[in-house]
Amino acid sequence: MLFNEAINLQLEDGEAIYYPACFDKTEADAYFKSLLKNIAWQQDSISLFGKTHLQPRLTALYANNNKAYSYSNITMYPNAFTNELLSIKQRIETICNTNFTTCLANLYRDGKDSNGWHADNEKELGNQPIIASVSFGAERRFHLKHKTKKEHSLKLTLQHGSLLIMKGKTQENWLHQIPKTKKKIAERINLTFRIIA
Repeated sequence: MLFNEAINLQLEDGEAIYYPACFDKTEADAYFKSLLKNIAWQQDSISLFGKTHLQPRLTALYANNNKAYSYSNITMYPNAFTNELLSIKQRIETICNTNFTTCLANLYRDGKDSNGWHADNEKELGNQPIIASVSFGAERRFHLKHKTKKEHSLKLTLQHGSLLIMKGKTQENWLHQIPKTKKKIAERINLTFRIIA
């Protein structure tokens, strides 16, 4: 098990820890292949600045309760956790020492799929939420920037089988994104575990 290697990203006014190899390559390959096929992927329309367009990625929501999750004028209702998601969740919970209720899954089909600047600060997530983000598939660049202190920003390559944990005041003080890229990039699956009580 490789998940002992933890890199503290030393965020000003926040806390983020990166595990580059939370899952070894064999596990990560198997999970990627299976999740790609078995997750109930959907593409929702989002409304931004008065315009409606298709979200530039596919998503799915899973939970151990029936609590909906809303962001960008989308309300998602959860599917029940699959056995596979439960086994990933258990691994993550051991590392985080936290019991997660919900997983928002994202599928980035290529470099044109993206996620703009945002914070995971929806009221359902409560105060100082902990977000555990697992990556399988193609590596993508992840950007973080402080909301008020412009000199504080960070770029990180999220590796196949990695885990990024954001907690404390990170969502209050920082924004993050997965930007578009013109590079030819294969599919990436991102599982973001969170608590919606």
